[in-house]
Amino acid sequence: MIKVASLTKRYGEIEALRRVEFDVASGDIVGLLGPNGAGKSTTIRCLTGFLHPDEGEITVDGLNVLERPSEVQARVGYLPENTPLYSDMTVQGYLRMIADLRGVPESEKLALISGAVFATGLDQRLTQPIGQLSKGFRQRVGIAQAILHRPRLLILDEPTIGLDPTQVVEIRNLIKSLASHSTILFSSHILSEVEAVCDRVIILINGEVKADARLEELAQSQDATLVLQENVEGVEKNLLSLSGVNQVVPLRTSEGYAEFRVVGESNFDLCPAVFDVVRREGWSLRELRRDVRTLETVFTELVNST
Repeated sequence: MIKVASLTKRYGEIEALRRVEFDVASGDIVGLLGPNGAGKSTTIRCLTGFLHPDEGEITVDGLNVLERPSEVQARVGYLPENTPLYSDMTVQGYLRMIADLRGVPESEKLALISGAVFATGLDQRLTQPIGQLSKGFRQRVGIAQAILHRPRLLILDEPTIGLDPTQVVEIRNLIKSLASHSTILFSSHILSEVEAVCDRVIILINGEVKADARLEELAQSQDATLVLQENVEGVEKNLLSLSGVNQVVPLRTSEGYAEFRVVGESNFDLCPAVFDVVRREGWSLRELRRDVRTLETVFTELVNST
């Protein structure tokens, strides 16, 4: 659905994107992440044809964005972070205007508008001026205009901003259901939202792709955490003698236990070998677990390493 090759964009002397490359398959829900200034918005604007790159090539649904921007935009639904809404228009009037601008045939207009309205829970707000809606409901109007024409590619920039917890869950479920007919690129600063919705993440830092993997791959860790009832001699020496262990880091604990992080050199579970050492040495074991990294952990590590 999306193919980005050697995408580069400069603003004067500032290189916002530097040879960015990634592919997205049809039906995927992909999170686009990065700190402020990482190049997320520039990437999205290039994908939607609103911004021309200095170098590289982008295709959406097999169409070159630079050569056929209008055809690409007809296949894309886009929710920007600050959706341009007209406060004096009613919800119904606004969505009809969007349908007209999208060139939706009159015979399909009612069904498509109704589908977007019920999907976003706006059926009780149709005759209300947008300016009188809460921030959460204005966000729903923005999502409704993005999905109205059943796009092949849906780009959502901070879609749950301003929503209460119940509404967030509803929008999560909506986004997942939309993947049955749309590929979704989801940008958000709320990492827990990305974990709840996306299958895969692309992390941009300083205009470059620093990670591109499925969430379960990012969560894998070769490290183990060992907690003993009390401090004993020889822990580091014994564990470092194990094959696959290259570091043993003592950790501070407020509860008085002896805690260690056992760092492995390859992606395999160290826990069975560590347990054998604990049993052999007669140490009093409180806890032994394989570390599982969260998206926040991975993101923080990448940001801090640059």
